[in-house]
Amino acid sequence: MVERLPFFNPFLHSSRGVPPRLGHVKCSHQGFRGFRGGFGKKMAWNLEKCDPKLEFGSALVRPATEEYALEAIDALKSGKVLAVPTDTLYGFACDACSIEAVHRIYEIKGREHTRPLAICVGDVWDIDRFAVTNHMPLGLLASLLPGPVTVVLKRGESSILEKSLNPGLDSIGVRVPDCNFIRVIARGSGSALALTSANLSGKSSSVDIKDFKNLWEHCAYVYDGGVLPLGRAGSTIVDLTNIGKYKILRPGR
Repeated sequence: MVERLPFFNPFLHSSRGVPPRLGHVKCSHQGFRGFRGGFGKKMAWNLEKCDPKLEFGSALVRPATEEYALEAIDALKSGKVLAVPTDTLYGFACDACSIEAVHRIYEIKGREHTRPLAICVGDVWDIDRFAVTNHMPLGLLASLLPGPVTVVLKRGESSILEKSLNPGLDSIGVRVPDCNFIRVIARGSGSALALTSANLSGKSSSVDIKDFKNLWEHCAYVYDGGVLPLGRAGSTIVDLTNIGKYKILRPGR
């Protein structure tokens, strides 16, 4: 179902809030619930239980802390695939402009290449490098992100994404997770990250690195953020490609 976007005045709403009613569920600035699914919550990672030197196969497990961000950034720039926590699920990430790395993600997941990947950027203001944003009310994206939402936007002619990423599609799903580690490495990469859930295609999503232990050996590094608290629903996917309208393609957390 397609809904019209409400008028959004950034001076009347918190920069991390949402319009009081967006979709069928009321949103509370106190809990950021409903459409944003509790975006204001902080992730309850227990890094004390992470072993920074745990090895399995060819992968090296690290705690998802800024201490290891430069290592992760170097790996991304070298075309490697990483396993990282987000604000919803664990994901596989790579440089979205490295076609070899993107193909590697498809191979690890056993996923059909016709199924598109989302991208992740470090900050909301990075989005217009990769997608069209000038048709939306001022402040709308900043009211939804960072948080567990994937916004679907048109790529446009000015997008710096490789044409071979999600071929045949003129749109792209974009995330800015409410997770400091992945945002730091996305900024440091100087690009966007291709991002998808860390699991075999068709299997349950992962909220703990142990959930995809059978896939560790295919990653350069596995970054442990502990058990993620929001369950396995993933992000809410919202189509914002049409002027003045939105469509919820998948409800999430």
